[in-house]
Amino acid sequence: MEHSLLDYYRAIDDASQKMLAAAQTENWDQVVRLESACAVLIAQLRSKSRTDQLAPAERKEKTKIMQRILRADAEIRCLAEPWLNDLEVLMEAKVH
Repeated sequence: MEHSLLDYYRAIDDASQKMLAAAQTENWDQVVRLESACAVLIAQLRSKSRTDQLAPAERKEKTKIMQRILRADAEIRCLAEPWLNDLEVLMEAKVH
């Protein structure tokens, strides 16, 4: 089955919402797995966008989807910051 550009945006949105849920429960391994899945979807989207375009109504939906993705990304970053700081402290302790 051929996927439309909007299908890829929706899949990325779904993965980003799952990443947010994982971050909220501090399941960082799951966040990393989903981030990898997003990277694959983004590569597929880029490839598909070379040959396909969105219709005007689809562009409106894409904008809404992108806003949700960006909000989730910002929330994930806020949740991850303390964890990343702790990781940095642990890494520095191992070096010294």
